[in-house]
Amino acid sequence: MQYFQAVRLGKEIAGKSQMILFNLAGFAMLTLTIKKKDGQFIPVGEQNLTAIIHTVDGYVTILVDEEGFTKAQSKALDKEKALEIFRKARESGIEEYSGEMVEIWNNRYPTVQKGL
Repeated sequence: MQYFQAVRLGKEIAGKSQMILFNLAGFAMLTLTIKKKDGQFIPVGEQNLTAIIHTVDGYVTILVDEEGFTKAQSKALDKEKALEIFRKARESGIEEYSGEMVEIWNNRYPTVQKGL
């Protein structure tokens, strides 16, 4: 798949995730649309899994694909609000991401929802 095709498809996939999170949180930002695998750019995966990460700005509820690539994120929040959105996601049928690390932009973050 050519890079521009991966971007176009990835933006469509991540945009759907952004709208799901927007409906749960009232705000959602698009994050990654592509990932690099075996030297090739491919779109993010279609599966939506939820997790919470802790950044310097606060707690962020995210939707990731099956490999932990973040497709959509809430704004930075206090712990209770991030947990509330996470719980809403779980109650809506979105499974929890079971991995320990996620990738967002050029950074990797540990997931923290299990310790909250």
